[in-house]
Amino acid sequence: TYGHGFSMLFLSQVFGEEEDARRREKLKEVLTKAVQFCGEAQTPDGGWGYVSAKDGNNFDEGSTCVTQVQGLRACRNAGIPVPKEVIDRAVEYIRKCMAPDGGVQYSIRGGGSRPPISAAAIACLFNSGEYDNETAQKLLKYCEKNLAGGANQAQMFGHWHYTHLYYAQVQYRLGEKDWEKYFPPISKQIMSQQKANGSWAEGHVGPVYTTAINATILLVDNGFLPIYQR
Repeated sequence: TYGHGFSMLFLSQVFGEEEDARRREKLKEVLTKAVQFCGEAQTPDGGWGYVSAKDGNNFDEGSTCVTQVQGLRACRNAGIPVPKEVIDRAVEYIRKCMAPDGGVQYSIRGGGSRPPISAAAIACLFNSGEYDNETAQKLLKYCEKNLAGGANQAQMFGHWHYTHLYYAQVQYRLGEKDWEKYFPPISKQIMSQQKANGSWAEGHVGPVYTTAINATILLVDNGFLPIYQR
């Protein structure tokens, strides 16, 4: 479902900008089926696993939940019908994943608070229209504490690019004051590691993944994509 969530996000942004009637109709058909699958793949607890609930014996975890919610929200923004109960159940799943320290655990079954998933969960809540509720505020405080070092601090727990793909969205949505504090050190670090051919190779996933995420972070405040706009 990781790829499914990112595909919904990507295609919904294309759909919103596409002017050709035939291609729009095809994209609408694909996205409608994608939303339907997403609802069917959701587990009884409201989350998602790496495959559908049926194929994965109802296993679910936090990071896949985030990709589905952001993809669903992007589809809804583009005019594709999305059942409200699917998103409501996902938001409730995130609440149930919260640990006493305010962070989000790996899954509803435990696993300890994870700064990367916690940052992604805030973006997920913001995408769901929940900015000022208690859950979002607790998560913000947790991330402010655990990501206080910005560019360097995040290296300590791994998944730097995943973390800042979502935390950049959060900081941008919080407004100019937060963004102006967050973005300069992050962008400076990213630009300092770019290769001569324009790519980035740090991390253990591969240059395509790293380059795509770094480019997205650097372009968040350009407002090109509806899902990242304030």
